[in-house]
Amino acid sequence: MDKNIKIATRQSFGEALKELGDENKDVVVLDADLSGATKTNIFAKAYPDRFFDIGIAEQNMIGIAAGMSTCGKIPFASSFAAFVTGRVYDQIRSSVCYPNLNVKICGTHSGLTVGEDGATHQMLEDINLMKALPNMHIFSPSDDTQTRWVIKEAAKIKGPVYIRLCRLATPLIYDKDTKFEFGKGICFGEGRDATVFATGDMVCKALEAKEILKSYGKDIRVVDIHTIKPIDEDLIVKCATETEKLISIEDHSIIGGLGSSISDVLTEKYPKKLIKIGTTDFGKSGKAEEVLEYFGLTSKKIVETVL
Repeated sequence: MDKNIKIATRQSFGEALKELGDENKDVVVLDADLSGATKTNIFAKAYPDRFFDIGIAEQNMIGIAAGMSTCGKIPFASSFAAFVTGRVYDQIRSSVCYPNLNVKICGTHSGLTVGEDGATHQMLEDINLMKALPNMHIFSPSDDTQTRWVIKEAAKIKGPVYIRLCRLATPLIYDKDTKFEFGKGICFGEGRDATVFATGDMVCKALEAKEILKSYGKDIRVVDIHTIKPIDEDLIVKCATETEKLISIEDHSIIGGLGSSISDVLTEKYPKKLIKIGTTDFGKSGKAEEVLEYFGLTSKKIVETVL
């Protein structure tokens, strides 16, 4: 992990969309009056004829994207995670997932790191909402390199996809030659003392904790779960059989999020205790790092939990 290079996954998303547009003329992008923040304005500048700002009408945006997909287009519909999942749940359920249409839904500014915008904008239930929908696939990338892969991978998938992105710049974890696989988690180390499952902006926190724990004589493995649905069941069971403790951390509610997904696998295939680190309440307004500290989404919390 290179802490000297930090890039927001929403920035990576915007740049990757433009590159995807270079390669595929069927790619179209829709936004709901937030293209400067979601970074879809990068695509808009390059391909104004394939960019559609729907305004503050997110439900309409999803309906339009669904219609475009029936005409052979590959629409990427983007807004803040709070708006592009919660505000439009019925449209996603009935107009995208039920007919299994080829729509890519991209939620930026997910989780607590929206910071000062407060609880209304800190979307902590989006994985839960999207996970329950039949036909939906869910990505939660952790850095710039992985996000660029996710955007191209999403375009290959025939059917609905939800991509969860964060606001803050995060450290570069992977180099450009890293090979990712849809539905397969990535292990850092083979430590036997604990496995820490993480996703999105929490992967860097888990890797920080791994380094700190070395000074305590503890060797842990960190697993990056970049694909929430379908989740890597085989890797979860492998970690459960090989490590003493299991911990999950997510910038999301522990109800229906990453931890719940892992628990579902363990219940059916290898019953074992999982300690879940995440939220159980609405967020709070404040500087992003202070809010993360308040809710215990830190490397310090992981270290304390392992010890």
